Order: sequence, then C-alpha cells, then structure tokens
Amino acid sequence: MIYNIRKVFTLLSVMVLGGVLVYNCEPEPDSLGEQLFLNGAAEGVESSYDLIAYNFKNNDTIRTDAYKLLNIIGSSSTSSTAVLGAFNESQFGMQRASYFTQVRLAADNPDFGTNAVVDSVVLVLKPSYRIDSLIATTTDENYVYQNGGLDANGNVGTNIDAKKVVSTYPITKFGKTKKKLTLEVHEVKEFMNGYNDYVYSDKKFDTYTPLLGSKEIKEGNVSAVTITKDSDNSQITPSSAPGIRIQLSPTLFQSKIIDKKGQPELSDASNFIRHFRGLKVSVAEDDGYLFQFAPNDMELIMYYKNDLAVAGAPPKRPQTKYEFAVKFTNMHSAYYEYNRTNAKINDFAFGNKEIGDEKLYAQGMGGNSIGIKFKKEEIDILRKLYQDDKAAIISAKIRIYTDEIEWVNPYPKLGAQDFTIVQRNKDSAGKETTAFTTDPTSLGATFIPVRAYNTDKNPASYEFTVTRSLKDIVESTDTYDKYKDKYFKIDLAQFLPNASGAIAGYNSTSRAFSMGRTVFVGSNSSSDKKIKLLVTHGTKK
Repeated sequence: MIYNIRKVFTLLSVMVLGGVLVYNCEPEPDSLGEQLFLNGAAEGVESSYDLIAYNFKNNDTIRTDAYKLLNIIGSSSTSSTAVLGAFNESQFGMQRASYFTQVRLAADNPDFGTNAVVDSVVLVLKPSYRIDSLIATTTDENYVYQNGGLDANGNVGTNIDAKKVVSTYPITKFGKTKKKLTLEVHEVKEFMNGYNDYVYSDKKFDTYTPLLGSKEIKEGNVSAVTITKDSDNSQITPSSAPGIRIQLSPTLFQSKIIDKKGQPELSDASNFIRHFRGLKVSVAEDDGYLFQFAPNDMELIMYYKNDLAVAGAPPKRPQTKYEFAVKFTNMHSAYYEYNRTNAKINDFAFGNKEIGDEKLYAQGMGGNSIGIKFKKEEIDILRKLYQDDKAAIISAKIRIYTDEIEWVNPYPKLGAQDFTIVQRNKDSAGKETTAFTTDPTSLGATFIPVRAYNTDKNPASYEFTVTRSLKDIVESTDTYDKYKDKYFKIDLAQFLPNASGAIAGYNSTSRAFSMGRTVFVGSNSSSDKKIKLLVTHGTKK
C-alpha cells in the first residue's frame, strides 16, 4: 500500500500516552517516519509478517488489595473501584467476584448513651449506573417522614409531611443483563491484616456461617431517593448517588458494638479490627452479570435509640444514626472464583511460546493476558531489507482480530481504551524486566498506542503501535540473542493516572477490576485474520 504526506497529515487528532482513537478505515503511518515523506522524498510500502501470539496465563490470580482497588496512586486521589457478581458462558466458563472490607469506628470509645438498643443497620453500595438511561421516576406526594430525633420542642418522632421521589437507573453490567443477583453479607472470621499488606484474588478469608443480610436485585436496577418537606420544599435527606441498601442483623451489632461500650474492644482501631474483623459481600448465584461499585462510597449505618433525660419528664428515646468508617484506610480486597469445566478456553489456550496459540482468550480480573513475540526468521528478513535495500521502518503495528465465530454475543465490545501494552525482556543477569514500550518516548505527544476498527461489526480489529520497539531490534548491530526473550504483554485494562493526572506507571492499571473478556484469532496459519505485524517501509526515490 502506498502512502504519501497528504494522508499522513489527515491525522489531526492526537493524544498523549493512554490516548486512543477509533477508526473504520485503513491505518496511517505514525509520525516517527513523517520526515521521510516530506517533498515526496520517499515512498512507503506496507507488508505483513507473522508473529508468535500465545495465551499468557496469570493463573486466575491478581493482586487485589486496597492499593489496587482504591487507586490511591497519588495522595489526593480518592477514586475506587471493585467488582461484584457472577457470569458463566461457554468460552471462559464461570467467573464470580466477592469483596472483603474491614470496618472501623468513627472515633475511639464511642458513647451510645444509656440503654441503647439497635433499631436497624444498613450497608449501602454505590454501583456504576447509566445516568443517561433513567428507567422510571415515581413520586409520592403524600409521604410522611418519620423523624426519629427530637424537634425544637423536645418531642420525639415528629411526623413531617413530605414528598418522596424515587429515580431508577440501570446498573452498568457485563453479562446476562436479565438475570437476577442476590447479594449476601457475612461477618469475617479471620483477621485480614493491615491496609498496606499485599492480598491476591485467590485469598478467601474465612467467614461465620450465619448471614448478616441479603438483598435480591431483581431487575439489575438501582434507585436514588429524594425527600423534601411540603412546607418549604427543603430537602430532609441529603442527596447521594443511587445505592443498593442491604439490611443487616441488628442483633449482631447490638452484641458486638452497643454492648461493648466502654470495653477494650472499642478502645482503639487496632483492638476493634481484631474484635469485629470485617464484612464479606458476595452473590449467591454462579451466573448472571458482573458490575462495578465504588468502595470509597460505601456506607455502613447503625440506627439506635437511647435514653435522653428531659427535666421534669420521663426520659425520651430519640433515634440516633451512627456511621462506621468503611473506606480509605481500611483493608479492602477482592476474591475471584473460576470454574472452567467444559469451557472452550481449555481447547485452545495452551500458552505455547514457540509456535503460538490458535485462539487467544483475554480476560480481566486475573484471567489470561496476551503474549506476543517477534519471530527470528521475520526479524532476519527485516534486517536484510534495512541493511541491503536501505528500507527504513516508518511504521510498525500489531493487528489483532476478534474471532468472528467464537465471539458473537451481545456483551459489551472492547474499545481501544480497554487495552494496555508493555514490553518485557531479560537483563544481563537473566532477570525479567517490565517497562512501557519505547514508542511513547520516541513519538511524544503524537503517540497513539491503540487504535480500534469496526467495533460495531464482526470481526472488530485493534492495532498496537510498536514502531520504535521493532526498529530497536532491526536497526541494531547486536545479535538476535539479545532480543530473543523480548515480548509484549497485552492486558484488558487501562493505565491509571496519579493525583496530577499523568500516567502513574506501567504497573498501575485497572486489571484488578476490569470485567471485559474477548476471544481473538491468534497464530492460526489457516486464517486470513491471524494476528500479524504490519510494517511500512520507506525507501528514497
């Protein structure tokens, strides 16, 4: 394919590292070789070369502690993401996600007053939802708000005439959206260590058998409630993101919290997290869908009544709200289960680093990554072109197609932003090293790491820029042995920013909570959609 400078300058949209573009046309050369096209000084010809592409097995395990889930890369960052749910399909089998968190007191040695009795306890989760897809709004103009506290006259439980508005949105899901899920909460039995400790996704902390609470999400929706006074239209309850409210056992919180008032168990955080070790949130089903929620937006609220002395009258018992700390400095972790029995991944995902795998099964949350190596015989051809014909590499991209037979389904399609790519090699001591590909440094602000094509069609395809990485090998005087261990690792994830907005590092990604998965065509010699290396050479006229 012949390129010229006019086509190069049609690429007007550029982004920094982590940026992506989506196309439905043929790709263009990157800016590394633009100078070779100036004034018609060179022509470019694109050729394809074989690659060794294989399933990189992560043993269904990934680091999923607080550092990875809460995304505290920079000191001012407070973002967080975790996953709940279960999804079972024929290609990858079953994947189920549970969540563990410690609980802390709002302050040491809380005073719950005299004769305190728990009324209710609620755990609130804030899932990701589609804010642009309001399903329904219901309004109760005759709602009466039960005020559990004291009014200005010292009366308890004053009713307030109000209006209640419930707005319902669909949860953002990956999987079978019409399935129901049942959320379950258990008390953790095992001490979960500290906030800074490493935890991996195959770690299942022991829990007590009795359920603390459960909640069935029938339609996979979430609601926000707004209550306003009839008298002046002011809000009675503060606005918050739509949430899932799970009622927990008042009995347990009575015995573990209220009845321990003034005792060592509530004296400080260290004692408390060994007394009440935390909560596990899971799902009862093994099929349905996965969804993300924000741990830093979780709420654990205990409502209780206690005696309040009133001069010249019997004690009153107003309702008080106590909010536990379930975010930021607590230990958090995710637990992922897999059952690949009879799944098609078993027939193709062998991880063959010598000839590659026919199909590639990429999956987030600790599933397979994709490994890609240059073939020595192809490098020899490229070196000969460079040395004998002075054919400079202007552009080099890895093109990969989704499997048009194995991956036909209604599940969300991957965009270019859903991939990360790094390069790995061995140093002089034989230790494997990992780093960004060398292209960001070479191309600077014009670097576009991944492009997506035809994501609304079957098959879709994706291209990964590896120009500088290939040139480093082809144009080097070193023997191939120096590069024989070099390979690329592609994950279904995104690079995460630090507090200032810059990419935090090659190992700071969303892999721990990336729900996506896709089947790609690998090193399948019989397929015209096999993974390939596309190289554009430039030669002077």
